[in-house]
Amino acid sequence: MSDGRMTFDELKSWLQEYARLIAENRAELCELDAAIGDGDHGTNMSRGMDAVIGSLSGESIGDIAKQAGMTLVSTVGGASGPLYGTFFLRFAASAGAVSEIDAAQFAAAMRAGLDGIVARGKAEPNDKTMFDALAPAVQTLEMSATGNFTEALRAAAEAADKGRDGTIEMLARKGRASYLGERSVGHQDPGATSAALLLRAAAATLG
Repeated sequence: MSDGRMTFDELKSWLQEYARLIAENRAELCELDAAIGDGDHGTNMSRGMDAVIGSLSGESIGDIAKQAGMTLVSTVGGASGPLYGTFFLRFAASAGAVSEIDAAQFAAAMRAGLDGIVARGKAEPNDKTMFDALAPAVQTLEMSATGNFTEALRAAAEAADKGRDGTIEMLARKGRASYLGERSVGHQDPGATSAALLLRAAAATLG
């Protein structure tokens, strides 16, 4: 996306890199989830992304993103499947049946995906969820949509990492982690961690 546009092939590269990062960090994601959840976030996400890569089909950006979303919904257990699935389904609807999108359209598709997560999971800022990593990243992309897109992606990835790190001291207010109350404080949220990896993959492949 060096010219400020994401092509059909670059979307596939983004998903492939995300799958690689998820597999690489699977043990850490499970460890983080074991502290405040079921301990299977890494395993579930790795299975889901393997399935996504194994079924990449379609003739447009919208097709590929929709296929990814549907696959994640059907293969990832717990809340993560519906949430990530909804993200990519909304991304697909926003991007449309096109072979490439520009930086502003990419930011809009990311916003649509984030809005889908909010609609599905009712997450708000500081709930200690994937929202806390994705929201600042999307905001960064929107603010930088008319500038250098490579730099915008890197800044978005950094914003996601900062949001992820910020979940450590948060009190969980959504999902299984919320059952722990004060004991959820001091643990990094696994969903925010996998969300930050999504932005890292974008910065690595789309810039």
